Amino acid sequence: MQRFSGEGIGLKNQRLKYLEGTTTVGLVCEDGVVFATDTRATMGYEVASKKARKVYKITDNIAFTTAGGVADTQRLVDVMRAEAGYYVMREGVPMDVGACARLVGNLMNAYSFFPYIAHLLVGGVDAGGPRLFFVGMDGGSAEENMLATGSGSPVAYGVLETEFKEGMKVHEVIPIAVKALKTAMKRDIATGNEVMVATVTKKGYAELTPEEIKKLA
Repeated sequence: MQRFSGEGIGLKNQRLKYLEGTTTVGLVCEDGVVFATDTRATMGYEVASKKARKVYKITDNIAFTTAGGVADTQRLVDVMRAEAGYYVMREGVPMDVGACARLVGNLMNAYSFFPYIAHLLVGGVDAGGPRLFFVGMDGGSAEENMLATGSGSPVAYGVLETEFKEGMKVHEVIPIAVKALKTAMKRDIATGNEVMVATVTKKGYAELTPEEIKKLA
């Protein structure tokens, strides 16, 4: 029994290394939520991909950013897209942001690190306005107005704490989010390549083009 327990802990610790890379940012604005991520996927010291997607549309009013094992995070996105569709069929209304965060948290907690090694930012706009949640790999969640995850998050927070203020508009916050990611890229080897930016407002989910982001940078 002790050997099995030790092996389980060792395997868990081995998988936790997947949370050590990347930088993702989420910010609540007066009129929506802004997400920004890098596009580098790493395997130890190897850059496995320069075009990894880390922000996903779940519904027209909810989006995720993901950090962790690629297969784990993609699976969670697929499951939550399906669950959001079932919710509309059952309830007749779109899933709200809080319900989405609770559901994905319950799913992750039920498996207790197996198979899901991931940190998520869950945000969007519902009847209560713009909302943003951090969901950890143990399923615990916390609602905040400013969040960053990944190995570059301490650097990103340095920019966010200085420049982000509650009550700002989406168009005011996007350049701050881009600056936070660009700054993290300069100091964190696991954060790099390109910046992706997405917004969720009453008009729905939208992504900035690479050309728009380059102008802001």
